[in-house]
Amino acid sequence: MTTSTQLILNELKQVISLLDVTEMERAASLIVQSKRVFIAGAGRSGLMGRAFAMRLAHLGITAYVVGETTTPSIDKHDLLVICSGSGETRSLAAMGEKAKLLGASLLVLTTNPNSTCGVLADGVIHIQAKAKEEQGNNESLQPMGSLFEQSLLISLDGLILTLMNQMDISAEQMLKRHANLE
Repeated sequence: MTTSTQLILNELKQVISLLDVTEMERAASLIVQSKRVFIAGAGRSGLMGRAFAMRLAHLGITAYVVGETTTPSIDKHDLLVICSGSGETRSLAAMGEKAKLLGASLLVLTTNPNSTCGVLADGVIHIQAKAKEEQGNNESLQPMGSLFEQSLLISLDGLILTLMNQMDISAEQMLKRHANLE
């Protein structure tokens, strides 16, 4: 008998197997070339983005979560990373447009590379999981956007491993940058 968690893992394996290595490499290049990285996402996708911002900080990359009180203004040497299943969330599309207007680069992780956010982007990681707004193709056994959000976190963690290798940074070095006021 297959458990619910085994079914979730099977779905995740399928989605992650469809990630494009070239897209991941492009994303890593955008991050390394940027002075600072800003991360934005709404709801659960935003929570996955926050986890990514933390790991970037552990790598020694200056990272901010959009909307936090200490987040500075973005400029032409920076990168905005948008995490959006649909790529059509109005607030995120507006952020993407503004970042591009200010000369910043844009990386989008989405189920829809042809979305408003995807079309604006300098780099897209296409996560082939059903967004909560989609019906029909790519049906998930899980509710709403869970498969996208889980795949998003795994994709972002995979990007961290790629960056660790490119930057020659070990987990031990990252641990030295981990919060110590816990």
